[in-house]
Amino acid sequence: AWEGIPLLFGTPRIEKIGATLVLYADIIASTFFLISRYEEMVNRSERDAHGRFPGRSSLSFRAGFLQRPMVEEYGKALRKILLENGIDIPEPPEKLEKIYLTHDADQIAHYRNFRGMSGALSRFLRNPYQAFKAVQTYWGGIENDPWFTFPWMLELANELKKENPQTAVESIVFIKSGGGELMTDKPLHNLKDNDFRKLFEICHLNNVKIGLHPSYRAGEDTSYVAEEKKILDEAVGQNTIYTRNHFLRNREPEDFLALIDAGLTDDFTMAYADVAGFRLGTCRAVRWINPATQKLTSLVLHPTAMMDSTLSDERYMKLRTEDAFSFSKMMIDRIKKHNGELILLWHNTSVEKENGLYHRDLYQ
Repeated sequence: AWEGIPLLFGTPRIEKIGATLVLYADIIASTFFLISRYEEMVNRSERDAHGRFPGRSSLSFRAGFLQRPMVEEYGKALRKILLENGIDIPEPPEKLEKIYLTHDADQIAHYRNFRGMSGALSRFLRNPYQAFKAVQTYWGGIENDPWFTFPWMLELANELKKENPQTAVESIVFIKSGGGELMTDKPLHNLKDNDFRKLFEICHLNNVKIGLHPSYRAGEDTSYVAEEKKILDEAVGQNTIYTRNHFLRNREPEDFLALIDAGLTDDFTMAYADVAGFRLGTCRAVRWINPATQKLTSLVLHPTAMMDSTLSDERYMKLRTEDAFSFSKMMIDRIKKHNGELILLWHNTSVEKENGLYHRDLYQ
């Protein structure tokens, strides 16, 4: 360790040679290793069932520092040493630089088709509330659907903006516009139907950005990315620049290059599905360095701190209510300490009322 921080390259020795201070701690190489996701490129055989590099396989998790923004800690320690040697570099303020409230709209409604409605009616005796909601939604409109929670989430976002005028708050809804016959891409969406028009209208009224949610299929074959962006751009009448892959699928150099080629500028895929933490070793946005060519690119990577299902899912962290609250607070405090971006990923489906999950309360 160097200054109490795990060191990936070099040694923790400091030596003064004449007027020169020599740090043997190679924090440049350590930072490059983390923010470029070098280990994911060289360990291509290490993938889960969805082709993703598992968080539990990462060096950060195995060495116990996944939940620490290491790059910011290196910077803080370096500034301390410089200050001790007469060079004063101001510390960043201990406040959130920006808050991104992001939502992957994999399915915007539960009961807007006959199959969903009839299924709920068949379970009337077990769950009369859902049967009532199904009939109300099918005949009365999408705003009655228990999964159409966007107005509630956006109302909370607007409250947050009013209470924290000094912090930039941005809401993003990621929309899937493509996908093949794989079950993982169902349902396939018609973005020109009335339900999506209603969602786009709500987003427009609340200054919400629309981002591309490249399909599961596009996570396998990057040639679909540009095509899916074109469909979304036409549906919303704008040039989409934000992106996050469906299922947080694998992000090989080829995937990132396809995003750049399609004209996407900001990626929000950088989170592990199985464990929350700082996948890039930082809580701040960084430009992607292609580890294969060691070239700095134009693509900005935003480190997503937490996803709802990562916290609760039996396959992942399995946190109970109190543990999820305290874990979330710890992560937010660490991001705030280092003037980072707080990026949350909450699905509209996880915050429906009476679903037995804590995500509605936790999000609020």
